[in-house]
Amino acid sequence: MAKITNLNFLFPPDTNGKTNIWFTLIGNPNQFSLERRVFHSVSIGLIALALIYAPYNLFAGLYVGSVSALGISLFIFQQYYYSRFKDKPHNNTLFGLMGLLAFGINYFAIAGINGSTDIIWPAYLLVLLVISPYEQHLKWLAIYLLWFFAIHTLGYYYPELIKYPFATVQGQFIDRMTAFPLPVFVIYIIVRFIRRSYDLERMDAQRKAVAIESSKEEILRQKEELEQRSLEKDNLMSIISHDVRAPLVNIQSYLSLLNKNVLNVEDQRSIQQSLESATNHTITMLSNLLNWSKSQMGGSVVQLEAINVLQVLESTIEMGTVFATKKGITFSNTIPSHLRVVADVDMLQIVVRNLINNAVKFTPNGGTISIAAEVVYNACEITITDNGRGIAPSDQANIFSIKAGATYGTNNEKGVGLGLVLCKEFIERMGGKIGFESIVNEGSKFFISLPLAE
Repeated sequence: MAKITNLNFLFPPDTNGKTNIWFTLIGNPNQFSLERRVFHSVSIGLIALALIYAPYNLFAGLYVGSVSALGISLFIFQQYYYSRFKDKPHNNTLFGLMGLLAFGINYFAIAGINGSTDIIWPAYLLVLLVISPYEQHLKWLAIYLLWFFAIHTLGYYYPELIKYPFATVQGQFIDRMTAFPLPVFVIYIIVRFIRRSYDLERMDAQRKAVAIESSKEEILRQKEELEQRSLEKDNLMSIISHDVRAPLVNIQSYLSLLNKNVLNVEDQRSIQQSLESATNHTITMLSNLLNWSKSQMGGSVVQLEAINVLQVLESTIEMGTVFATKKGITFSNTIPSHLRVVADVDMLQIVVRNLINNAVKFTPNGGTISIAAEVVYNACEITITDNGRGIAPSDQANIFSIKAGATYGTNNEKGVGLGLVLCKEFIERMGGKIGFESIVNEGSKFFISLPLAE
C-alpha cells in the first residue's frame, strides 16, 4: 500500500508547528507504511482499553477476562514497541493466532453467545486484515470464520463448558456497555486512516495530472518556438543569399561595364540611379536585419529617458522627406514641439524610420504622407498616415509577424518582412503599444503609443 505524505488529521500539529504526541507515537509517513501506522494507532487504543478492562474485570469478578485483557495488552505492547521503535514489523501470524486463542477462551469464560466476545471479535479481525498483506486476507478470513463456527457449535452442544460469571442482569449489561467502545474505536481509526489515505492519494494524482498537463503545454510551446526559430532561420538565409547578394552583383556588373567603356553617359546615369535606390533599400534591409538579430540575442538594452518627440525625430523625418520627394510624394509633419515621452532614443528612431520608409514604399508617385502626434488617454500617440495601396485583409493578421514575408513597393522596392516585426518588439520593450488601420487602395495609418514624461 502506498505511503502518504501527511497524517496529522486525528490530532493536528500545535499552532507553533511542533510535532504532536500522536504523530510521534504512530510514526512518520516517510518511514512507516500505512499498514504499520494503522497497527501503531490501533495498538495504542487497544492497550489503553485493555488496561481499563483488566482492573474492571478483576473488580467485577471476571478473572479470566482480566487476565486475558492484561495478556493481550502486553502482547500488543511488545509488537507495537518493536515495530515503532526497533523498526521490526509486527508478526501477522502471531497477532492472528493470539486473537483466536484469546477470543476462544473468553467465549467460554464469559457467557458464550450471551457475553461480549462476539462484539469485539469482528473488530479484531478487521485490524488483522488491515495490517496483513493482501495475499493473507482470504486465509485469515477463512480461519476466523471456521474458528467462530467451531467454538459456537461446541458451546451449543456442550453448554456446560460455558461459564456465566454474572451474578445479576446488571453485570451482563455493564459487560456489554464496556465492550462496545472497543470495536467502535477500532473501526473509527481504520476507516479514518483508509479514507484519509484515499483522499491524499487522489489529491496527489490530481497534482500529477496538472503537472503532466503543464508539461504538455510547455512541450507544445517549445515546439512552436522551435518552428518559429526555424522559420526565422529560413528567412534570414533567404535574405542573406538573395536580397543582399543581388545589389552587390548589380554593382559588380556595373563596374565591369565601366571598365569595358561600353556605356554612354545617359546609360550610366540611369544605372546609377537604379543602383542608388537598390543600395538605399539594401542599407535599410541590413540595418533592420542587424537590429533584429541583436535584439534576438539579447544585445539590445532599453535605456528609457524623458525625451522631446520632435527633437528626437527631426533628423529621421528629414530623411523620410528626402525619400518621399524623390517619388513626388507630399510629406507633412505636425508634431507639437512641447510633447515629451519616456522612450529609448535609438529604438524610437528605428521604429519611426521603418514606418516612414514603409509609407513611402507603398504610396504611389504624387501621394501624401503625414506624421502627427497628440495626447490620447494620458499617453502620446504618434501616427504615420499615407494614401497608398493599403494592406489586404488576408495579410493583416500576420503584419507584425515574421510570417508576413517580403513585399514589393509601388516602384518594386523590396522589403524583407522584418521592419514591422522590429517595430512591434521595440515599442513593447519601451512599454508602449503599436497598431494600424488600413483599407485597400485607400491607405494605411500606423500609430504608436508611448507613456508621457512627467
